Amino acid sequence: MAVKKRKAVALLSGGLDSTLAVRLILEQGIEVYALNFTSAFCTCNSGSKHKDRAHQGGGCKSEARRVAEKFGIPVKVMVKGLDYIDIVRNPRYGYGKGVNPCVDCRIYMFKLARQYMEEIGADFVITGEVLGQRPMSQRRDTFRTIEQESGLEGRILRPLCAKHLEPTIPEKEGMVDRSKLLDMVGRTRKPQMHLAEEFNLDDYPCPSGGCLLTDKIFARKVRDLFEHKKDITTRDLQILKVGRHFRYNSTKLVISRNESENQRLKGIVRAEDTVVEPVGFPGPVGVVCGGGENGSIEVCARLVLRYAKKRGDGNTLKVVSPEGERLMEVAEPATEQMVKELRVCS
Repeated sequence: MAVKKRKAVALLSGGLDSTLAVRLILEQGIEVYALNFTSAFCTCNSGSKHKDRAHQGGGCKSEARRVAEKFGIPVKVMVKGLDYIDIVRNPRYGYGKGVNPCVDCRIYMFKLARQYMEEIGADFVITGEVLGQRPMSQRRDTFRTIEQESGLEGRILRPLCAKHLEPTIPEKEGMVDRSKLLDMVGRTRKPQMHLAEEFNLDDYPCPSGGCLLTDKIFARKVRDLFEHKKDITTRDLQILKVGRHFRYNSTKLVISRNESENQRLKGIVRAEDTVVEPVGFPGPVGVVCGGGENGSIEVCARLVLRYAKKRGDGNTLKVVSPEGERLMEVAEPATEQMVKELRVCS
């Protein structure tokens, strides 16, 4: 009778830690099926160690696909959708330094990993986590919580730090040789880099990517969005990553910061938005989100003028709204006090 080949599901970001974890398990003759998660809050789109890849973009998804191709393993990409927003809004286990619900996020991903594990008949899940590397989600107590809440007790194997943890089911049942697992701990990445050299893995991203939710400035935009809107859309998430954000009464105003953002901002406007931009002189694009009542268009126009590098003789701006297109003259730019009072995030 043929012996069943063991399978594992790997949470693969494409970064060094998860890449090493996959390699260690592959070396034990276990089939690995990679699972990659991406979201509107990913920042890891240009952190490659190699300059020729640093400008290609694509984020964690492309890095995970690259690693999967290198190792010859399948990879499934899953997007943290609008259901994930409810977790960000109301995390059971709280936030980190921003609005990052790290423990709840890990539970969310591991629940989906468990479903995928059961779907393909895999035996356990692996991850590149290292004990003590991250203060919120990579501690013994949070490891236990995550396993319990996700329904994966005893079936999450962390190959890089396994010798600091209790043996898992795959180790106890002889699927995995514990002696070939590692004892990494803490925030230093030197052991991982040395291991990468041993494995001849020199094409991995620098550890500069991550999650925008950990950024305190970006967190202010998210909190402002949650405060003023109940039903979040994909477009709401897209616009969080563009421009300077202001709030006039209950209306959000967004002012681009450069020519690239001018195009990005105009590319994600909706039919109900109002776009304000300079005529005859260079400057930012402004968007009044969801309408232009109670003087919000005029305020947006003054903000556009405030951030314009040069101003025209008449300070003429074009306004494109649901009612149509018109020109308007702006008497004066927004004052510093006005900017300070309205600004959510620069």
